[in-house]
Amino acid sequence: MDTQLEQRKEERLNYNWPVWFAENFDGILSQGQMCDVSSTSASFSCYADQCPFQGQQVTARFSVPKYRKDGMFDLENLLCHGIVERIENINPFMRKVVFQFTEPLNFKPGEQEHDTRSAESKIYAMI
Repeated sequence: MDTQLEQRKEERLNYNWPVWFAENFDGILSQGQMCDVSSTSASFSCYADQCPFQGQQVTARFSVPKYRKDGMFDLENLLCHGIVERIENINPFMRKVVFQFTEPLNFKPGEQEHDTRSAESKIYAMI
C-alpha cells in the first residue's frame, strides 16, 4: 500500500502536447512533450541532450485547453518564465522536467468544468 501523502494543492491537467523551451527565446529552442500543468507549475519530457539543469531559469511556450460552458475548449497560448525545480530520469535518453512558474496562471487548468473526454479526443472530434 502506498503511504506517500499527496502534497499537491491543486489538481493537474494531464495532456501530451508540444512545449518549446529555452533559457531565453533569443537562442535555439528545444522541444518537449507536456506531461501536466497546474496554475503554478508544469512538467514536460525532453531528450536528455536538450534538458535544462536544476535551478536553471527557462522560458516555456505552450498551449493549454481552456474549457467553455458548452463543453468545447479554446487554446490558451502561454509564455511562462520560471525555474527548473527537479529533473527525473525516464530512461537513458529522456528526462522529465518539473518547472515552477515565476507568475501563476490566471486559471487552474486541472480544475475546469468539462466532460470526461480528454483534450486530444475533443480535438479529433472537431476535425
